[in-house]
Amino acid sequence: MPFQQGSARTRQRTVLLVGMVVLLAALVLAVVLASLLTHGKEEAGLKMLNWTDRGTTKNLQEVILGRCYSYVMARYPELGDKDCLKIWESLKQAFIYKNPCNITPEDYQPLMELASHPIPCNKSLFWSKTNDLAHRYTKSNQDFLTLEDTLLGYMADRVSWCGDPSAPGINYESCPKRSECESNPSSVFWKMASKMFAESACGVVQVMLNGSIEAGAFKSSSIFGSIEIFNLNPDKVSAVHIWLMHDIGGPQSESCSGHSISRLKSILEERNFKITCEDDYRPVQLLQCVHNPGHTDCRPCTNTT
Repeated sequence: MPFQQGSARTRQRTVLLVGMVVLLAALVLAVVLASLLTHGKEEAGLKMLNWTDRGTTKNLQEVILGRCYSYVMARYPELGDKDCLKIWESLKQAFIYKNPCNITPEDYQPLMELASHPIPCNKSLFWSKTNDLAHRYTKSNQDFLTLEDTLLGYMADRVSWCGDPSAPGINYESCPKRSECESNPSSVFWKMASKMFAESACGVVQVMLNGSIEAGAFKSSSIFGSIEIFNLNPDKVSAVHIWLMHDIGGPQSESCSGHSISRLKSILEERNFKITCEDDYRPVQLLQCVHNPGHTDCRPCTNTT
């Protein structure tokens, strides 16, 4: 009998031990499965966000560095103390691994400080809806500079970039348009760069607008109308010259006495700026005439007696 009782206890202990082992194994299996399922969900959630604008420019680092070195070494050697590697790193850190709809001005502040440089007085040329013409003019006349002719603008012109929370932290497939989210990398960058460009202006500044646009040459929602005009310093800027250009042979939708130009003049006058406005500033119009030499607007002036 004692032997049988001992044997029964042993069997009970064995069964209990086996049960505990099975339960422990089940718990371990459950933890492993839960971990795998969670990891799978995380992997699914780490797919790149999809947007409707073009993605980050291929070889962005090489493009930015190449433009930076070209600008400070060849075009403006007096800026040779600029550290292009630091400038690239500060740009990258502004957007990499970040949701492209949550970019802030603070993200770009280190870049703005590293890449800023003085703008000579009387050389600032602002533009709205005259992108191609304004830059053709500054290429032919070194006396004027647009934002895109500064180091910041030169590096970023026609280049796109945006980040993504998932690896590799940069989205080369798509980036958000302004209509998708206001605080995207491109919009925040150009707003900050435009503000800084306007703050740097001094002496007489020029503004090139498009008088052939039916909706009006001046729009308060444009970068010029919403940012640059309000960051011009009346203590530094002595006058604002408006060049209202019209397409050769195109519509003359607005003149210097037009409604939107009057609105612009009113804003500038309230900020104590002296203003002049000229329809079809001749030096710029002659540049337009390169492509339309036979048009009546492009014929040399003749004296009549």
